[in-house]
Amino acid sequence: MRLHPSHPRISSFRTLAALASVALLAVASTALTAQMGAAPGQPPKPMPSPPATASVTVAGGTIDIRYNTPQMRGRKIMGGLVPYGKVWRTGANPATTLITSVPLKFGALLVPAGTHTIYSLPSEDAWQLIINNQTGQWGLTYNQSMDLGRVPMLAKPMSAPQEGMSLSFENTTPTSTELHMRWETTDRYVVITAP
Repeated sequence: MRLHPSHPRISSFRTLAALASVALLAVASTALTAQMGAAPGQPPKPMPSPPATASVTVAGGTIDIRYNTPQMRGRKIMGGLVPYGKVWRTGANPATTLITSVPLKFGALLVPAGTHTIYSLPSEDAWQLIINNQTGQWGLTYNQSMDLGRVPMLAKPMSAPQEGMSLSFENTTPTSTELHMRWETTDRYVVITAP
């Protein structure tokens, strides 16, 4: 038996489906608000490690780095939160992503055009920048067999501590730039040039 759309059973079903949809949306909204760190009905709190992008045009192409910015928040960073002698995700949350539209040399390492992941290996006196070919993973996932290579990083002194970690391109010319990683009192960088 086929019921007409105005039949009471169909009308009741539609009402029930609408109420269920509203209830599901309310639950999802409450869960998302809780994840953002705010109480229901309150505006979301800022993320502890907000997303950021560093971009530059160099050597006839572009480089974009997408990362999340952890904060000091009173913690000891280098040699503490970021332990020496262990690979670090060089950011927070998802793995830090490097996208280059042209091949470039990071130090002596030739990096082909495409998407890569950046890690670093810090120590008290020497750092290495790691370019890895695995992409899309969480920042704590590191597969050394996917490394494209490692590059020694140079150091510059900092006059004052920096609260939030940053990646930036500086001293850019038509054929070169410097990629700087700064946090706490650490400024480590690598020179990027046209191949």
